[in-house]
Amino acid sequence: MSLVEHAKQELKLNGMFDEDSDYNGMLGESVMELIELFSKQGHSGCSAGMVSNLFNKLSRFKPISPLTGNDDEWCEVRGGFYQNKRNSAVFKEGKDGKAYFGDAFVKRTPNGNNWHGRLSLKDGRSVGNCYIKDFSNMPTITVDVLEKEVAKDDWEMWIKDESQLEELAKYYEFEIKEITDNE
Repeated sequence: MSLVEHAKQELKLNGMFDEDSDYNGMLGESVMELIELFSKQGHSGCSAGMVSNLFNKLSRFKPISPLTGNDDEWCEVRGGFYQNKRNSAVFKEGKDGKAYFGDAFVKRTPNGNNWHGRLSLKDGRSVGNCYIKDFSNMPTITVDVLEKEVAKDDWEMWIKDESQLEELAKYYEFEIKEITDNE
């Protein structure tokens, strides 16, 4: 079976061409366009993986080499608040401020869903900004959380095992702070 046939079969099997699927079936069509072009390029197993990985990063606006933190990587988005041009999840307050990574961690719930957002501790405190120690090593750390529904479609999550913060601390500096009403 060719790559095009395989992709079409899988997408069809999963209803990706159906009008009631994501984007009214356009998701399946868009993926098929990419698969057909990719297939025409005649990649070997090695180059196919390399091209796929590179395309995956670039199509999600991810950098393909480490950030440097140099001045030319930053743009001021509003009054003294800067965002990195190469990774939109990296910020700093002030031209010479410390840079922090908004995607330093992802919360994994018991059912395997991943969430971004504030990382709360059981005692009502939370992890503050994760300041980057080394721009060449900025992994996203997965932290297991527990969850409780407090109102319909409103969930509270807190870290299951605070020792997981040790892994986060290898790469980032952060403070544990009290949660305030404006957070």
